Amino acid sequence: MSVYVSWPSAPLTNSLVHKALAQISVPISFISKEQVRLSSGRLLQWSTYDDIDHELAHVHRDRVLSSSYTFRKALIRKHFLSRIIQSYTKKIPGSVLRDAFPRTFEIELSFADELDEMWTDELWELGEELDSGRSWWILKPGMADRGMGIRIFHSKEDLQQIFEAFEEIESDGENEHERKNEGQTSVITSQLRHFVIQEYVNAPMLMDPSQTLNKMSTTDDLVGRKFHLRVYCVSKANIQVYVYNRILALFSAVPYTSLTSEDLSDINLKAHLTNTSLQTDLGDINVRLLDDLEGCHVLSDESGVTLTSTNINDLVTEISEVLSEVFRAGLQNPVHFQALPNAFELFGVDFLVNHAPNHASNKFQVKILEINAEPAIELTGPRLTWILEDLFASTAKVCVEPFFTGKKDEQSWGIGEVKYNFVKCMDENIRGSGHFPQADPVG
Repeated sequence: MSVYVSWPSAPLTNSLVHKALAQISVPISFISKEQVRLSSGRLLQWSTYDDIDHELAHVHRDRVLSSSYTFRKALIRKHFLSRIIQSYTKKIPGSVLRDAFPRTFEIELSFADELDEMWTDELWELGEELDSGRSWWILKPGMADRGMGIRIFHSKEDLQQIFEAFEEIESDGENEHERKNEGQTSVITSQLRHFVIQEYVNAPMLMDPSQTLNKMSTTDDLVGRKFHLRVYCVSKANIQVYVYNRILALFSAVPYTSLTSEDLSDINLKAHLTNTSLQTDLGDINVRLLDDLEGCHVLSDESGVTLTSTNINDLVTEISEVLSEVFRAGLQNPVHFQALPNAFELFGVDFLVNHAPNHASNKFQVKILEINAEPAIELTGPRLTWILEDLFASTAKVCVEPFFTGKKDEQSWGIGEVKYNFVKCMDENIRGSGHFPQADPVG
């Protein structure tokens, strides 16, 4: 089997792929990009999206396996994800996605002065919400990553101020206060026309990551911090979906504070944005395993409860159910997501845990925030690199080896069962997948 591996800007991923391939039972021979087209036998392309020969994979589906679907922007672009979920929940109102995705609006503009007309047209409903003052909202560029351009606001005036600030930074250059307070998250609005506006989840589960080192700590010694869950998810062929059950908890750098300020400049974004890219100065000190939080106090609950193994198992089950529905929603839009029989892909999915202590049956509810292709796994940090090694080895065992050996265990692997630390959450045969439409070729 010929293997083409290329991760020019991700040396850790490159190393993990090579280690994973060394553990499968198929003899391999590494080739260069120039040799890919010359290859006539079995071929694996485990590379960054841009280095994969997608046409070759389309023509030779029986012998060429690729590490990315060609069309998947329905999942990985924020505004597309919002659209497919809204469309899906209208068709299937009983879907778990109805409560597992924050209320979201789309906005497309290049300059701040365009907002005035939008309040009476496409943003009328959002304007009504902002006028009511009931909720805070979070602005996210539709195609940016690593926390770029994210802002929090709660009024029309706030949003106007945010876009005006982006324009000032574009014309005058970013000042020192902007870099210090917002972690170099500024964007150029005219280059990022698409934005999503999501309702801010104002009741996040709060915990203190330091308690994983001393479970005997009392609540007096702890400080509640916001965190989100980074879930690694692998999809295969057309289509099985697996959740890697070693889930990361990524904590904010500073203690959580409720959003009560009337002045946006008083909001410390690091207390509310848990994106690891914004907190690189702290290394991996705020990265924990979800399993490590068992027995730790839930500081958003004044009754002193701790997170139990049952709570964690319930969260994994919730996550699996939500992800299976998200992929089903994506499949409803074949122009922007196609599950190919000879492809697999690793995604990094971000979830927030909403804490509803008064809920009768489910106090901890997951909210899916976004799905990332080629996730920035290096931010996991050296302490938990072993997790990544196991993840990639499992991916090779589940996705690569069966394609080239013909040995499959799908029939004996039921939904909810765990193998190789993968929880299978979806297994459907989508016939006719992968026919290329006349559409934007960018995945």
